[in-house]
Amino acid sequence: MAPSRGQRWRLDASRGAIPGTPAVMIRCPDMPMKDTHRLILFLVFTFSLVMLWESWQRQNAAPVPAVTQTASQSAAQDGGVPAPVAANQVALPATPQAPVGQAALASIPRAVVKTDLIEAVVSAKGGDIVSLKFLEHTTDARGSEPFLLFDEGKRHDYSAQSGLTGEGMPNHNTIYTLSAPNVLLEPGQNSVSLKLTAQGPAGVLVTKTLTFNRGSYLIDVSHEIENNGAAPVAATAYFRLSRDSKPSEDVGFLGAQTYTGPAFYTEADKFRKVDFSDIEKNKVKPFSPVNDGWVAMVQHYFVAAFLPKQGQREFFVQDLGNKRFAAGVKIPVAAVAPGQKSGVSVPLYAGPQEQKKIAELAPGFDLVVDYGVLTVIAAPLFWLLSWLYALVGNWGWAIIVLTVLLKLVFFPLSAASYKSMAKMRTVTPRMIKLKEMYGNDRMKLNQEMMELYKKEKINPLGGCLPVLVQIPVFIALYWVLLASVEMRHAPWLGWITDLSSKDPYYVLPIIMGITMFIQTKLNPTPPDPIQAKVMTIMPLMFSVMFLFFPAGLVLYWTVNNILSIAQQWQITRAIESGAAKAA
Repeated sequence: MAPSRGQRWRLDASRGAIPGTPAVMIRCPDMPMKDTHRLILFLVFTFSLVMLWESWQRQNAAPVPAVTQTASQSAAQDGGVPAPVAANQVALPATPQAPVGQAALASIPRAVVKTDLIEAVVSAKGGDIVSLKFLEHTTDARGSEPFLLFDEGKRHDYSAQSGLTGEGMPNHNTIYTLSAPNVLLEPGQNSVSLKLTAQGPAGVLVTKTLTFNRGSYLIDVSHEIENNGAAPVAATAYFRLSRDSKPSEDVGFLGAQTYTGPAFYTEADKFRKVDFSDIEKNKVKPFSPVNDGWVAMVQHYFVAAFLPKQGQREFFVQDLGNKRFAAGVKIPVAAVAPGQKSGVSVPLYAGPQEQKKIAELAPGFDLVVDYGVLTVIAAPLFWLLSWLYALVGNWGWAIIVLTVLLKLVFFPLSAASYKSMAKMRTVTPRMIKLKEMYGNDRMKLNQEMMELYKKEKINPLGGCLPVLVQIPVFIALYWVLLASVEMRHAPWLGWITDLSSKDPYYVLPIIMGITMFIQTKLNPTPPDPIQAKVMTIMPLMFSVMFLFFPAGLVLYWTVNNILSIAQQWQITRAIESGAAKAA
């Protein structure tokens, strides 16, 4: 096709130049093709360079001080902010009730709790859960070792802590007495508990109980105050998640990171993320007491969250120093009269972001799955994909069936686009002749081309709007594949053992490149030799980019391309055959 200086190129929704965007080129008027080629290449390489630059910075930035501070240093700073810096930074106990030396801390007892899903390590210091492994989720697709969420420094400094504020009350620096060194969920048992006890003020006994349940990632964390003294006792319970600011090791295309950090939910404010940097700079909007909501620490694929059931609560964030931060909730405990007992219990969820399951635990809890601004499209797509998975039993085949369904939905729009291209292809020789005749008169050339479009009933913009409608769907699907833990380490067939990571042997990207090359042959051939060469090279360029895409996304695009080739070939053949008969 002979391009006018008023033509431009754009991306067809069947293929992608950047995550979630298309890759095949069709022409729309109004911009010179050469300029648009440059624009497309500039956008593609800019996106790639930005992602590579961010990945390089993460790998070569000045290292965050490793979690190697001594146990005594940790105890000194782990209590929270000694004095509130702002209204939302809550002063929690800053030192243990009794000074504890480094040697003593190194020998603090621990208990190991194992269920059918998790293996937890609980320290007698504060009753913190300092280590938590998922027995059904591994660090890689080979299943070499269980995935570690709460971590004492192997990769992260991350733990779940709780305690009581009040004169003499045990907190997360207090040394508790463990009820047992090891707790195992035996066959036939539905739950097991680990009890920890500590003395409070005169005559007060505090029991912290961690209850683990079969087939669940929920851990019930409770504090019971038994007042055997002579005066009433008042206290406030706090539950917090302490973590370093290093992102999760699970990454997306070219090292793309999903959100890592605290998140809060209330009916009034809905879902609210709080960046670590905002905590460090004291830029977090203060929290007000509420009667609903939860606090979470979110990372790619997994989440830990305290989910209070009812009653008044107040959320908080803290800068613990050394690039460590905390997010939590405070809950008042009813005054305990002499001879009485009182307490508070809050469920802790620490597990994968399995959307259907976590949505049932608390309002808005499924929002921790980060689909970005296209959640309104991505959420229904994931629901459909999950439904298809339930039918076919494999995420790879579910993606293929989803591709076919989406192709059927957009069939009329794609048909309009391909008809426009096919008609443009039939008039290409005449457009070349017009360019030869009026190449030096831009106004006359455009006028003659418009006359040609009108005579042949060609809408030069006919292929543009359909594609614009489809682009958000493809971007949303990219985020579904990137953010859904259900896709993590999900196999398809043969060599594809993890649809969320790249094809290890690059077979799918190569097939993808071949399908793109076939589609370029079905498009109108640019009359400019340089432009023709660029169009020939484009499939190779995109294939190189696809080497790093998640295999599930490349599978989707490959199948979509194959379907597009069939549709485009049929439409092109029909229109060219009709044009030949008319001639």
